Amino acid sequence: MDGITLERLFEFVGNHLYLVIAFVVVMVLLIRDLVESLLRKYQVITPLQAVLLINDEDAVVLDVREPHEWVKGHVADAVLIPVGDLDKKLGELDPYRERPVIVTCQSGNRAITACRKLVAAGFPKVYLMKGGMTAWEEGGLPVVKSKQGE
Repeated sequence: MDGITLERLFEFVGNHLYLVIAFVVVMVLLIRDLVESLLRKYQVITPLQAVLLINDEDAVVLDVREPHEWVKGHVADAVLIPVGDLDKKLGELDPYRERPVIVTCQSGNRAITACRKLVAAGFPKVYLMKGGMTAWEEGGLPVVKSKQGE
């Protein structure tokens, strides 16, 4: 059985170009995700871990969704600051600076931006709730519904 030669490798790449491109893209994404997870300054937790933090360490939940999403259901006693307003309303979170801050949005994507901003602002205990309110509700955890303007 022949070993792998450079000529055979190029032949394989030529015959399976799309497969090789897909492999390279997947590898780059995996490496990027690994590097990002090693460098991030916040922790990713599940909704059940969030409940433990709320109960055991008096964590505060920061909901960064828009008000029209908030009224459909949110975590009890959560603080609503839409991610777009976070820079100008960061001072509202000063009373919670030394407490764990659990950041959530609908699915977890907007919360990443908010976590980065909180870390940059010097918040020492920042947590991203994986899956956001979608995961919270799918886990059967309680939500509070509000009227518009509350």
